[in-house]
This record gives sequence, structure tokens and C-alpha cells, in this order.
Amino acid sequence: MATHSVHVSGIAPTTTQAHLHDFFTFCGTIDAIDFKAEGGSATIHFQKSSAAKTALMLNGGTLDAATLSVTSDTAHEDEEHTGTGADAAHHIEQSDKPRAGIAAEYLAKGYVLSDSILNRAIEIDTKQGISKRFLSYLTTLDSTIGAKALGPDKTVSGKVVETVGAATQQARAVDEQKGYSKSAGDYYSRALASPLGGRVRAFYTTTSKQALDIHEEARRIAAEHKAAAASAAPAAPVAAPAAAVETKEKETPVEKA
Repeated sequence: MATHSVHVSGIAPTTTQAHLHDFFTFCGTIDAIDFKAEGGSATIHFQKSSAAKTALMLNGGTLDAATLSVTSDTAHEDEEHTGTGADAAHHIEQSDKPRAGIAAEYLAKGYVLSDSILNRAIEIDTKQGISKRFLSYLTTLDSTIGAKALGPDKTVSGKVVETVGAATQQARAVDEQKGYSKSAGDYYSRALASPLGGRVRAFYTTTSKQALDIHEEARRIAAEHKAAAASAAPAAPVAAPAAAVETKEKETPVEKA
């Protein structure tokens, strides 16, 4: 357990263990947290080394208005993501995701990460590459959605210059008819099914990006969360129109003196 751990200091007095868990769970599955509230420090134990490596990326991040110091005595490395079969295509863990994507999730949730942290995420992705498991997952989604929206053997990301406009319009029309992006199971399938599908796929499959690209992806994720929350919220009762109230008042008989 201790092998995949990071040490966190500079924790705000208002921060609870639940806050720490919510913050670091974006990195991957947490096994345990040793929290010393009085000293403002904690040790986060992760299930995977790759999750600990992502946590180190967050050194200098902000939680509850305090700047965190995230360090480790161990040099954590990513695991080999060799699976490319059916299981890899349908089951993605948080630690499988590109670091730039994880950083975008932090921003979408409202956490504050400096551009230096975002550039650190991009640097890790550039050196490490995108995991084969995650690429297999997106490729499967890409072809599945493309077949539904554009026809057999089509992919959302397949962009022939002469037909990309028509393909986008056709994908949008099919989505409006079948509601595929609304019924899709997760953010990635909904995003790929949207007219922005090609751009989303490029963000998660290439390492050539800038901090601004992460901010843009964060806005897309936040908009997705907002839309999901709005659709899940119960409809508010409709108030009677003011005109109708006034009419009733005017129709009430008045006794003569």
C-alpha cells in the first residue's frame, strides 16, 4: 500500500479527509488516507503507481484556498497498458486517462490549477504517450457511433475534406432523430456523438496541445455536467399567469353599499 503513496502538506485548517478524498480521487482509486488535521498534512495511498504519479502532477494545486505541496520519496511510474481487447474497450479506469483529460476534469469541477500544472500534464502525456487501453476504448466508441450516425464502416473522426461538412450535418440529424448523444452511457460517447466529436477525439488521442486546450475541454465537461443536472432536476411548478389572477380579481362580485 505504501509503495503507491504521496505526501501532502500545506492543507487548509478547513479541509477535511472527505475533501482530500474528493480532490485526489480524480487521480485514481484511493486505498487509504492518513490525515493529520492538526499538522495540515496527509499521506494518500493509491491502488496504482500511475495514480500516485498523477497526484504528484498536482503539486502547487489549490484546495480550500490553500496551496498544496505534493511530494513522494518514490519515483512512481505508469503501468504497462497492454490490454486492447473487448474488456479494454469497455472498461476504463481513471488512471487510464490522459493527464490533460484528468486536469480538464479538475477544472470542470471548479478546482484551481495553474497553467504550469496544466503544462506539466501535457508534458507527462507527451513523454508517456496515451495508454493503449484508453486509445482502444475511444477507437471502439468512434466506430460504434460512426456506424450509427453515418453508416457502416464509418467513424466520427474519419474526416475527408470534401465531405466533412455533409458528414457533420448528417451526424447531427441522426443524433436529433435517435437522441444517441443523450442516451449514451458516458461523457466520451456523448461527446464523440456530438458535432464536436472530432475535436474531442483529437484532444484525448494526441499529445500536441496547449493549456488553452485543457481549459476548452473543461468547459465542455462542465457544460455536460450542467445539462445532465438540468435534465435530472424535477420540473418546477408553473405559476398562474399574472393576467389570469387579475381577471379573477375583476370577476369577483362586489357588494353594493
